[in-house]
Amino acid sequence: MRIAIVTGASSGMGKIFVKTIINQMKGLDEVWIIARREKRLTSFGTMYETVAFRPLVMDLQKEEDIERLRQMLKDEKPEIACLVHSAGFGIMGRIDDLPARDQEEMVDVNCKSVVSIANMTLPYMEPDGRMIFMASASAFLPQPGFAVYAASKAFVLSFVRALRAEARDRKLRITAVCPGAVRTEFFDRALVREELPVYKKLVMADPKKVVKKAWRDNGRNVEVSVYGLPIRMTRAAAKLLPHKLLLSFMGGKK
Repeated sequence: MRIAIVTGASSGMGKIFVKTIINQMKGLDEVWIIARREKRLTSFGTMYETVAFRPLVMDLQKEEDIERLRQMLKDEKPEIACLVHSAGFGIMGRIDDLPARDQEEMVDVNCKSVVSIANMTLPYMEPDGRMIFMASASAFLPQPGFAVYAASKAFVLSFVRALRAEARDRKLRITAVCPGAVRTEFFDRALVREELPVYKKLVMADPKKVVKKAWRDNGRNVEVSVYGLPIRMTRAAAKLLPHKLLLSFMGGKK
């Protein structure tokens, strides 16, 4: 059985990746779509009747759901043509203002699940298979007021780079996607306690364009997919200038 797997599939860029896979990939027997919201997952079957979907209602923060997915792979031994790991979230706010549990949940979902999903899917990836992991432009530079989220995405970027090196002999196409602010439901949760900074509003991107570029970049086996001139400039500045200097302009005071 040849499959694709998409986490965070019920909304935002995860949902767009599902549509992209359906339109761009041929010869799939099933698409496994993973998210917490059951209603949204089951709606895929009514939108795309020609594709076999397997909706998996899972919370990747929960160890029991991670193990359930791992056991499914062991039992069915599918050939994975494409993995898109899009699950993740962020909450804006100072470290001393946010509940510790909220910050720990960000680490669990944004970091721990990346390791778990990569580890369990690698044995089943087909040669020349696609692996796409959603990181963020926040990975390029620490962000006061968004500290844990930025740190978690720096982890994802570092992890993906190492994964590429380790899997080089298998010819896998592995990409970290690092967009800036994207117009999705992400900020419905991220802005519970904060207002979106003006500079993020100015560079807000269309999620369809971000996914389109990410898919194209992954097809070319590009290591890091960065959408838009402002974010490319941000990445260059983070490479060239001392982070201490950049952080001095980013605030973080009450």
